[in-house]
Amino acid sequence: MALATLGAVVLECPDPMALAGFYAGLLGGEITAMEDAGDNWVDLVGDFGTPLAFQGAPDFVPPRWPGTDGSQQFHLDLKVPDLDAAEREVLALGATVLDAADRERSFRVYADPVGHPFCLCAC
Repeated sequence: MALATLGAVVLECPDPMALAGFYAGLLGGEITAMEDAGDNWVDLVGDFGTPLAFQGAPDFVPPRWPGTDGSQQFHLDLKVPDLDAAEREVLALGATVLDAADRERSFRVYADPVGHPFCLCAC
């Protein structure tokens, strides 16, 4: 029997609303701000399962990928039907390429606008 259930995946960032907008463009869903949190907490809820939450972190330092001096901590694997089409879309939303040179591989690595790594994975 499970002790807990996963409530949200939380990404720290300098501007929660802006980063929530990026992921809403990528995943869809609805952005909601918590009334008692001011600009410090925003949720993105949709058909993708566990909500993503964005927490304000004024001194945010993005993870380094790849690197051993500032590990990535974790990353999101996002399934897409067409890697090339999805790549065009995430770049238009503001992502940057971290590792997409091997076009034969089943995944490509990007960073969101504040530096969190994520992968687009062929499904």
